[in-house]
Amino acid sequence: MDKYKLDIDEKSLLESLDLGEWKSVDNLKDQISDHVQIAKNTLKKDKRVNIRLTSRDLEGIQSRALEDGIPYQTLMASILHKYVNGRLIEKRI
Repeated sequence: MDKYKLDIDEKSLLESLDLGEWKSVDNLKDQISDHVQIAKNTLKKDKRVNIRLTSRDLEGIQSRALEDGIPYQTLMASILHKYVNGRLIEKRI
């Protein structure tokens, strides 16, 4: 494992796994199937919106998306989703 750089949370999970604290669930295939369906239903985008932004803001979003390796529209949807769910933390400068 030394070839991987793990953050604190990842190291904690790995330690927990090594200690045998994880147990398999009954009906694993059914559980996986259920969660796949939940994820599909949750992530399904069924509405379209148009929004006007400044060129500077759009370029900033596109730049950040490029750094993250994702499409800029996906980044924008993610930001809005986090905001709606109260998980977007404002960073004061």
